[in-house]
Amino acid sequence: MHDGVVLITGASSGIGAATARAAAREGYKLVLAARSQDKLEALAHELGPENVLTCGVDVTQMDQQQAMVEQALETFGRIDVVFANAGRGGSPGGFSGADHQAWHDMILTNIYGVGLTLQACLPSLRSSKGHVLLTGSAAGRTTIPGSMYSATKWAVSGIGYNLREELRGSGIRVTLIEPGMVDTPFFDDPPEYALEDRDIANAVIYAVKQPRHVDINEVLIRPTPPEE
Repeated sequence: MHDGVVLITGASSGIGAATARAAAREGYKLVLAARSQDKLEALAHELGPENVLTCGVDVTQMDQQQAMVEQALETFGRIDVVFANAGRGGSPGGFSGADHQAWHDMILTNIYGVGLTLQACLPSLRSSKGHVLLTGSAAGRTTIPGSMYSATKWAVSGIGYNLREELRGSGIRVTLIEPGMVDTPFFDDPPEYALEDRDIANAVIYAVKQPRHVDINEVLIRPTPPEE
């Protein structure tokens, strides 16, 4: 049994849930956070509730994030890895006609929520000399016409770069996980060709399991195009 503790936001489905399963197989204890408490409890039952703490959290609320960290420390005594994975997708219409309320919720979750997760968790990570991973996106490395979602993922990349500089010399590692298209509940219709959520989970575990002197800064993962 690994004695490390992994905290995952957006853990109730998709990449977060797949990463929880992968980390559980490696023997980590888990702190799983999301808005859907029912889904979290079902996942905890699947993984073995004695090694899993579930926290109903809206990542845009600092008091809920702080309560999550306090529960984690009371339960397991430490936090070694934080995977800031919670996010929302965009809406059609581009800058001309998209639902501006959807923008509001997405920007708060994808950018502000990540910042709050970091601020809430960093004191514990400084104690453990832990590891921060952020779910960016291939969409945060390219130009997509009219995509506010892409803009939020550019911002996540910036958060990762700037956080790494802030923490330089602290012993804390920072990794950006940047998936291309992934077949998850994020999409109403499955993409024609896409990665699986477990592919991204494997990348997270790969980065976490590197020796202490190795800091994987970025992992960009795209699906292999279909053969012609």
